[in-house]
Amino acid sequence: MRVISANVNGVRAAARRGGMQWLAEQEPDVLCLQEVRASDEQLAQALEAGGFGDWHVAHTEAEAKGRAGVAVVSRNPLLRVATSVGTRDFDGAGRWVEADVVTPSGTVTLASTYVHTGEAGTPRQQEKYRFLDAITVRLMEWAAAGALAVVTGDLNIAHREDDLKNWKGNLTKSGFLADERAYLDHWFADGEWVDVHRSLHGPGPGPYTWWSWRGKAFDNDAGWRIDYQVASRALAARATAARAGRAAAYDQRWSDHAAMVVDYDLG
Repeated sequence: MRVISANVNGVRAAARRGGMQWLAEQEPDVLCLQEVRASDEQLAQALEAGGFGDWHVAHTEAEAKGRAGVAVVSRNPLLRVATSVGTRDFDGAGRWVEADVVTPSGTVTLASTYVHTGEAGTPRQQEKYRFLDAITVRLMEWAAAGALAVVTGDLNIAHREDDLKNWKGNLTKSGFLADERAYLDHWFADGEWVDVHRSLHGPGPGPYTWWSWRGKAFDNDAGWRIDYQVASRALAARATAARAGRAAAYDQRWSDHAAMVVDYDLG
């Protein structure tokens, strides 16, 4: 099963730039999309144009139009679908959707999430922590059940110094705060959850998954690795390959993020 996670930075804009064509060329089985920023109808139109018109879709948009929005798009039928991370505080935020897919190895749960950007020392940062707390509880529930599960998406956290180019200059900035990174430390501490790309790729620096549109950040590879596939121990053991879909050149970018492509051997 090939799972592609991509912050599309607006699915309609990504489609205009060739993003849906690129995704189709990768021959995925599941797409996990973030920052969809579209209605159900608009997403369906973008998927149809990209050749995914007959796929199965779980999508939740934000109540604030033109913001956030996440989706799981699957070649195979989706069984259970949920749009709550477990607390009503974030219902309607367009930041979490999960769905179950049947595979020969059992049911796999896939979640697509878009964690808040945050802002150090402000209520926005506290909201980000509350959302991360809710994800932590969800991970604990799945781990206790021995689930085949993966949380994909833009976590808006670079875990280690290898995960962003200018780490010294960002120690006090949201995205690389010690308290944020501690969440990932906790998730990965006992091996119940695995950062699949880092596990398969080995040490960095990078490969990065986000670069500013401005200046020479992309050309100089001055990026951040903030997009992940975080898999349960049982599913991570079946991961065989992972890569970041970095564009070959600035003018070939269809998002400010690179898609995360991971293959799982599910028999």
